[in-house]
Amino acid sequence: TGAWSAGGNLGTARSYLAGCGTQSAGLSMGGQDLSPAYVTTTEEYNGTAWSAGGALATARGVAGGCGTQTAGLTMGGYDGSVDLASTEEYDGTSWSAGGNLNNARRELSALGTQTAAVCQGGYDSVLAEEYDGSSWSNTGSLSTNRYGSGAAGIQTAGLCFGGKRVSGGSAELASTEEYDGSSWSAGGDMSTARHYVWGAGTQ
Repeated sequence: TGAWSAGGNLGTARSYLAGCGTQSAGLSMGGQDLSPAYVTTTEEYNGTAWSAGGALATARGVAGGCGTQTAGLTMGGYDGSVDLASTEEYDGTSWSAGGNLNNARRELSALGTQTAAVCQGGYDSVLAEEYDGSSWSNTGSLSTNRYGSGAAGIQTAGLCFGGKRVSGGSAELASTEEYDGSSWSAGGDMSTARHYVWGAGTQ
């Protein structure tokens, strides 16, 4: 196991934000600020410091995020009044509208790229959808409803782990599910059950 060291602070303190990219080219979007209000704030990381990026069209928190700093994707979430189905695509400068989710939801997780993504779970949801760069299609569902889960990997080899269950008895989850491009199967459990986790890397 490696060690963590301090990186540059975000320009705007916020919770429930989404993110994607790499350690030297990261992207953070949306979330809830200290007021508290859901925001359109986007910031880019260069491995040392964060700087302002183009604002989201729709303020949102607890959304999914995946892709890269120059080809990012965010979908779903909550705007303070309703769950969202909208998707936005980032080109390294600005956000533009993408295809809507088939199922509006918040607290979902996502993995993959802007043109080959998967989003899964959400508040009391087992649903998963795949994105082809323009539209979402339903795919195999998770075995366990989970929100605030972590995710990593690509559309044909993904991971979803942790989170919290609603239906079936509220509980923090340690379980992992692996995606093969069409269906989910059980993986190894995390050592500590928790929700509102994030992930990176490959399956």
